[in-house]
Amino acid sequence: MLMPKRVKFRRQQRGRLKGKAMRGNTITNGEYALVATEPAWITSNQIEAARIAMTRYTKRGGQVWIKIFPDKPVTEKPAETRMGSGKGSPEYWVAVVKPGRVMFEMAGVDEAVAREAMRLAGHKLPIKCKFMTKADSDKIVEMEG
Repeated sequence: MLMPKRVKFRRQQRGRLKGKAMRGNTITNGEYALVATEPAWITSNQIEAARIAMTRYTKRGGQVWIKIFPDKPVTEKPAETRMGSGKGSPEYWVAVVKPGRVMFEMAGVDEAVAREAMRLAGHKLPIKCKFMTKADSDKIVEMEG
């Protein structure tokens, strides 16, 4: 599972999921990408499940890049605990994902294989995603720029 090796502060506030992804919204390493279309917290378990689904389908061919990292701790209080007595302990880690964020990239396989692998990976995630190629993302950047 992905998680930080060390953290300076153990507990964090929840924050808000508003706006579009301003960083990490272009394809940098691979040819194909899985892009988020909704905002969400994605847990380290979900990232790992999506990674396994992709690598299994491609029979470990090609290369996969994970472009999100779960660095936000989510705390939970024990079951049947009364209110008060402080904040709970960190239970799992999440990556904050906003619309437009490139989550996974892939290269070294043909488009049909990449599309199906990304579709299978998208089913492991709690949000709607879209498949994008490097050519598509270049066109979008040109239109915005």
